[in-house]
Amino acid sequence: MFELVLQSLFSGLLASGYYALIALGLALVFGTMRIINLAHGELVLLGAYIAYTAESQFGINPLFAIPLTIVIVCATSAAVYALVSRIHWDRELNSLILTFGVGIVLTNFVLIVWSPNIRSTSIAWFNEPILIGDTLFTTKSQLLFFVVGLLLATALLWWLTNTWHGRSLRAIASNRDAAVLMGVNPRTTEILAFVVAGMMAAVAGTAIYVVAVIQPELGHNLTIKAFIIAVLAGMGSIPGVMLGAVLIGITESLTVTLFSSALQELAGMLLFLIVLLVRPTGLFGGRGRVA
Repeated sequence: MFELVLQSLFSGLLASGYYALIALGLALVFGTMRIINLAHGELVLLGAYIAYTAESQFGINPLFAIPLTIVIVCATSAAVYALVSRIHWDRELNSLILTFGVGIVLTNFVLIVWSPNIRSTSIAWFNEPILIGDTLFTTKSQLLFFVVGLLLATALLWWLTNTWHGRSLRAIASNRDAAVLMGVNPRTTEILAFVVAGMMAAVAGTAIYVVAVIQPELGHNLTIKAFIIAVLAGMGSIPGVMLGAVLIGITESLTVTLFSSALQELAGMLLFLIVLLVRPTGLFGGRGRVA
């Protein structure tokens, strides 16, 4: 039993890598614009299907197709911003309605182009097993994207704290009017936030495609998962996103191991509600917020 629980903890930890990739983009956009992009999960799904097309139609390894995936998903994310930027009244509420509608459009686009069938990678390397210490089991794809998730989260945190554009994002998030007086262009900064979020979504989509399976209805669930992790973090906190992803990954994995896979999503929601009751601002709310 001990080894089973240990394996479950390890699997949950590895899952947190691509969970974090899913949530980082949503947290970044909210931190900058106070907008919850309800089409974010569909952007992740679009990236997954582009990776699938590159492999199935052109024989390209999904990892090598990541640059193309990033270009297409970032362009789509920028188009979403172009729509959101036209909202001038009740931006928070109206952007929710707008991005929800965009998400529905993207879901139906995926259904029309790729059909409702379940897809997964056929490259054997991704599913080859790795045994660690004769006890812990994983696959190469899970380990790879756990590392990728850590590296991209670290790179995003460094970018936010050490570059002009990153500091501009933080300034807009902190005090928009003061940032404008200091020479920050809010429109450029906001579209940059959407583009970076699109880049994260593209990599997350590739990760989901090679680690698990994809289908058109998955986008809505990904948005919910990203929102839960971002709120657990304290909206906009990059370290909080990583910790929230770990908590969700381990909670879901332990639930599947000790109880039932049917309770997996419910366990994540219960954790979400408990954290909100104990700490409404999230794990890294207040001063811990980065963007």
